[in-house]
Amino acid sequence: MIYLAIGTAALALILWLSRRRPILKRSEWRIAAAAFALAAFAGAAYVGLRGGWGSSIVLLVVGLWLLASARTVRPGPAAKDSARMSESEARSILGVGPEATPAEILAAHKRLMGMAHPDKGGTSGLAAQLNAARDRLLRK
Repeated sequence: MIYLAIGTAALALILWLSRRRPILKRSEWRIAAAAFALAAFAGAAYVGLRGGWGSSIVLLVVGLWLLASARTVRPGPAAKDSARMSESEARSILGVGPEATPAEILAAHKRLMGMAHPDKGGTSGLAAQLNAARDRLLRK
């Protein structure tokens, strides 16, 4: 039980020290949270087999919370609206030059969207940014 109290105090200290900036980036947190969840489940099983049901339940709840936070997908930053995006910024996103034709713009968009689409492992924010860049360049 003393180890649980020490661990809780250490976690509270870490969270208190990092209240203004994140300690781990999102992908690093997912890995760390999953590892801590696994450790909490193992600890719950060990303590439960030794008869400490109260501590076992607490460790089980902590493990479930860590597992849920590792699985949660938080939305990324919102993409710029095509009305607020500059033409040079849109060209930079799509990787086309100032003399690009609408067909070249659409080809670049299709090529990049094939890699950045959320169904292909990309993010919805990046896909929205590509769409906004395409709309900005085709609108002129």
